[in-house]
Amino acid sequence: MSALVLSPAEAEALLLSLKVALVAVLAALPFAVGAALLLARTEFPGKTLLDALVHLPLVLPPVVMGYLLLVALGTRAPLGAFLLEHFGIRFAFSWTGAALAAAILTFPFQVRAIRLALEAVDRGLGEAAASLGAAPLDRFLTVTLPLAAPGLLAGAVTAFAASLGEFGAIITFVSNIPGETRTLPLAIYTAIQSPGGEAAAARLACLSIALALLGLAAAELGARRLKRLVGL
Repeated sequence: MSALVLSPAEAEALLLSLKVALVAVLAALPFAVGAALLLARTEFPGKTLLDALVHLPLVLPPVVMGYLLLVALGTRAPLGAFLLEHFGIRFAFSWTGAALAAAILTFPFQVRAIRLALEAVDRGLGEAAASLGAAPLDRFLTVTLPLAAPGLLAGAVTAFAASLGEFGAIITFVSNIPGETRTLPLAIYTAIQSPGGEAAAARLACLSIALALLGLAAAELGARRLKRLVGL
C-alpha cells in the first residue's frame, strides 16, 4: 500500500508539474492561435522561414533550448538582468522559468493542431458572414474559432501532457531545486540518482505514464465531443 502513496516531496513535484504545465499552455495559447492563423490564412514573404522557426523546438535538443534561455534570460544576461532590476521578473532558477521553457518546447504542438483545424474550416462560411455585414473580428470569433475549437482543444491538451514530461530544457535553464523547479521528470531523475530510490522512481514513472495517457485520451475525447457540438 505504501508503494502507491506519494511522499510529501513527490506530491509537491506532481503539483508543481501541473502548475507549470497549466501556465505554459495558457501563456502560449494566444500566441499559438495568432501564429496558426497567420500560417493558415495568409501568404507573405518569409512564410516558410516563420513556419520553420515555429517548429524549431521540435527538432532542437531540449538542452540546447534550455541553454539559449539561460544565455538570454539568466540573471547575469543583459535581458535577464534588465527584467530583474526594473520589473522584479526572474525566470532563471524559478518555476516561472520552467513554465517558459515548457511553453516554448510545446508551442509547435498547439500551432500545428490549431493550424490544421483552421485550414479545415470552409472559408465560404466566413465570406457568407461578411456579406451579411460581419466585421473580420466578428467572423473570427463567431464562425472560424468555434469551428476550429476541436483543434484548439487537442493542441492545448497535447501541449499540457508534453509539458508534464519536459526535462532537458527545464533542468538546464532552472536547475533541479526542490519545491521550486523540481517537476515530476526531475523528481524521477533525482530518485534514480539516490541510493535506494528505485521504488520511488518506478512509482513516479508509472504516474507520469498515467498522466500522459490521460492527457492524450482527454484530447481525443474532447475534440470528438466538440466536433459533434459544432456539427462537424
